[in-house]
Amino acid sequence: MNLSDIVTPAALIDLPRMQHNIDRMQSQINSLGASFRPHVKTSKCIEVTQAQVAAGAQGITVSTLKEAEQFFAAGIFDITYAVGIVPTKLKQAHALIAKGCDLKILTDSVASATAISEYGAARGVSFKVLIEIDTDDHRSGIKPESQMLLDVAAALVTPGASIAGVLTHAGSSYDLNTPDALIAMAEQERALCVRAANRLREAGFSCETVSVGSTPTALSAISLDGVTEVRAGVYIFFDLVMHNVGVCTMDEIALSVLSTVIGHQEEKGWAIIDAGWMAMSRDRGTQKQTTDFGYGQVCRADGIPIHGFFVTGANQEHGIISSHTPQSSSISEMFPVGMQLRILPNHACATGAQFPQYQALDSAGDVLTWDRFYGW
Repeated sequence: MNLSDIVTPAALIDLPRMQHNIDRMQSQINSLGASFRPHVKTSKCIEVTQAQVAAGAQGITVSTLKEAEQFFAAGIFDITYAVGIVPTKLKQAHALIAKGCDLKILTDSVASATAISEYGAARGVSFKVLIEIDTDDHRSGIKPESQMLLDVAAALVTPGASIAGVLTHAGSSYDLNTPDALIAMAEQERALCVRAANRLREAGFSCETVSVGSTPTALSAISLDGVTEVRAGVYIFFDLVMHNVGVCTMDEIALSVLSTVIGHQEEKGWAIIDAGWMAMSRDRGTQKQTTDFGYGQVCRADGIPIHGFFVTGANQEHGIISSHTPQSSSISEMFPVGMQLRILPNHACATGAQFPQYQALDSAGDVLTWDRFYGW
């Protein structure tokens, strides 16, 4: 199959770009002396993940236990579930461990840690637990200097649990857009997570794993002293948000939505495509950044951007392409009916989630179909 055979809209992976992104990240982490545990929530695809493992990744990170189940069934055993566990999900986690999965779970509260320990002790299982650390006021986690860090650790030293280490995610790095700011955030993430690990050790607790990571900080880090592993996810495809952050170029974005021109509103300067928000997602993450790409950057079928043209509006199954600047040619001449276009997404994770499959395009122009995992 080639591009002209694909029924649009379709989620298209440019395989040479994807492999470049894999090699770039793996080389960066290798050079800094840590191991790399990719976050597979972006692709949720076994073929993509196998390419990451082949390049040197050690274990994976998931965002749902359903992902953990599906990747374990596909032969990946070393898995970190990097979302705070709740008691109702311990049965699901236990079932994975009982089958042989080396599953690590996450907590950032005494209540959760106690529930983990009590469940494990009652059922003869010892959960490996990472304590989540807040290094940037972005979302969840425990401050490195907080007494709660030691209280949570104490609640995990039981027959039903053990401390696997500490984990943090500098998600606020997505709000930055200069190299100096990204370097500073990467160092803040590293230093504060290492500080939390050292506090645990000084108090007599074990702390083998020190896990940090986001795509911007992973690619910007200068030192990983004290860090054992790095996690990152969206780097595999990149997207327009990451382009605005400054960690990728337009031609490194490996995921796009292949679409077809279906009509025009000539007097409005609109071309209409068959990819609306059901294909692109409603994510408008670039709206608050320096460049607003609407619902996506318009590219030719070969992936070359058509500068100045964006998907400026979207209904459920219709996308509207227009430009903010006057054009010398009519919209129907530039975008004839039947023309295929690639649309680069704002957020690769959200756009990928709209599709049950990817169409993977290799350097020879051949296309393979890869399934994508779903569910919680």
